Amino acid sequence: MEVSKIKELQKMACKVRMGIIEGVHAAKAGHPGGSLSSADILTYLYFEKMNIDPKNPKKPDRDRFVLSKGHAAPLLYSVLANRGFFDVESLTTLRQIGSILQGHPDMKHIPGVDMSSGSLGQGISCAVGMALSAKHFCDNYKVYALLGDGELEEGQVWEAAMFAANKNLSNLTIFVDYNNLQIDGTIDEVNSPYPIDKKFEAFNWHVITIDGHDFNQIEKAVADAENINKPVCIVAKTTKGKGVSFMENSCDWHGKAPNDEQYEVAMSDLKKIFEELN
Repeated sequence: MEVSKIKELQKMACKVRMGIIEGVHAAKAGHPGGSLSSADILTYLYFEKMNIDPKNPKKPDRDRFVLSKGHAAPLLYSVLANRGFFDVESLTTLRQIGSILQGHPDMKHIPGVDMSSGSLGQGISCAVGMALSAKHFCDNYKVYALLGDGELEEGQVWEAAMFAANKNLSNLTIFVDYNNLQIDGTIDEVNSPYPIDKKFEAFNWHVITIDGHDFNQIEKAVADAENINKPVCIVAKTTKGKGVSFMENSCDWHGKAPNDEQYEVAMSDLKKIFEELN
């Protein structure tokens, strides 16, 4: 990828992270940590890769995306807003009465949301269903999904994985946000699904492991996935709370909003990163 394109995506990812902070601060609730860690992945998909049209969110041949870790809704909303599906200013209405931006994604009211999600483990099953439908009706759209590493503790994930491989859903690519933290602590302390790569390989998936903050690696993994004749799992190693100094690598910020003082620090951190990219 050209250096100019990488810088453009890095700047957009920084804007997306600012939108995450704006939303959870205004709501005084939400999940910033895992939203910040996955920002580069969704920025690449929505601004570089996926066949989508903000002016026609339901176009039949669009690529589909399912946020299986639905609590990272502030991330999806910020990406959709910055991509033009709705106004960026509406991010500050997160979780407020009368707002379309609920605590978890709602496909009935939010333009660009392909599947309502929130109950961990269910999103990947929906993505599998979408991919199966595309295969059955000979549609050409791709299906992408984002899971949390803690979400892999849900048994339904592995039922979906088994089914996807059995049906040879080569049009399905999932990302696992591998930041090694969930609400109660590190993944292995709570209920380890490690090793993630070997688990998916055992279910007959093709697995690619990358740095989830490196756009070159994200691009190559997604491109490689298109040439694999089976479902693909991209294990993306990330930093929880990426970009905000006091949130990085801390499970304390899994589901907590910054107060006014913390908000100023967080926005200062991100604005500094943005300025350094100019």
